[in-house]
This record gives sequence, structure tokens and C-alpha cells, in this order.
Amino acid sequence: MKVEIYSDLVCPWCYIGKRRFEQALAAFPGADRVEVVYRPFQLNPDAPDTTEPSARVYERKFGRPADTIFGPLTKAAAAEGVTFRLEDALATNTFEAHRLLWLARHHGRQAEVKEVLLAHYFTNGGDLGDRTALADVAATAGLDRDAVLSFLASQEGVDEVRAELAQAAELGITAVPTFVFDGEVVLQGAQSPELILEVLTKVADGTISSATVSH
Repeated sequence: MKVEIYSDLVCPWCYIGKRRFEQALAAFPGADRVEVVYRPFQLNPDAPDTTEPSARVYERKFGRPADTIFGPLTKAAAAEGVTFRLEDALATNTFEAHRLLWLARHHGRQAEVKEVLLAHYFTNGGDLGDRTALADVAATAGLDRDAVLSFLASQEGVDEVRAELAQAAELGITAVPTFVFDGEVVLQGAQSPELILEVLTKVADGTISSATVSH
């Protein structure tokens, strides 16, 4: 089975949804036969390459103080064992980080790099657009730091990531996380581990196909 997870690295529910998916996968008897691929999605593709406090972005978008939004998100993350420090988070364009994930997939380290990038933004207040910072983070997940720097300084992966972003649009994906099972069954949102496990089981059994599942 192949599960493609469309998500952005500044999406809080994508981090929470990742944890819930991992819980479901751990309970799934066929977990060792599931290929997980993280696909890119940008909540704000026009975001500048410079950084600003994420609190300002949230306040502009929702028209209310950021702490009224951050509190519930931090609580939801903590319930999944994830530490959010959104007051320290820096908003920026995530394209370079998605390129890094593309590279990591080709080196068999995508899941590891995805995890450290999410922690970099949500927990450590890191810059997802700074190439040196991205290389440092990638090195902690098993990639060669200098090779990552060289890659990010090149144009490698640019067209491929743009094509994957376009593919997400063609599939009609407008919100993340979105899980696509074997290219046919779509599960939208940071659903419960129980629902994700149910979908995994039904896809494996062939009792569900070509469907969009929601709670």
C-alpha cells in the first residue's frame, strides 16, 4: 500500500495529523508493507522568503490575537506528545524546505527529515527558508550537510516540486493534511488514529476504493 500525505511544514494540524497517522500505522498489522510519501502543499505560496513572527500572520488572517489561536493548538499538540512554541515560530516561504524533503525522499530519509523540520518550526523557532539552517537540520536526520547545501544552492528538484504542487491542485486538494491511499481513497484532515486505522484496514482488504472519507 502507498500512502501519500499532502502537507505543509507550517501547518499545525499537519504535525498533529502526522502523529495520529503514526499511531494508526503502529497498530496496523501490515505496517511493514506501507510506503509513506510526503507530498508538498503550500498554504501560502506567495509568502516572502524573509521571515516575520507567525503570530502576525495569524492575526492578519483571523483578525484576533494570536494567543487565542495558539492556546487551543498547543493543547491539541500536547495531547499527541508534540511541543508547540508558536509564539517563537517564524513565518516564511516553505518552498526550499519542500525541496529538501524531495531530496530526502531520494535518500530514504524523508520521514526523518520531515520530523526534524516540523520540530524546527513549531518547537525551536527555526527559519524554514534559510539554507544553512535547513542543512544543519537535515544533518541531524542523517543527510550529509555539505551535500544538502550544494543541492539547495542548485536548481535541482525545483521543477519536480513545482510539478508535485501542481498535481495537488489538479487533485483538488485545498486543505491539509490530506491522505491519499493507493491513489484512490482520500482522507482529509487530522483525523483520529481509529479512523485512519479503519481506512488502512479497508484499503488493505479491498473493501473501499475511489472514495473520499470524512468523519
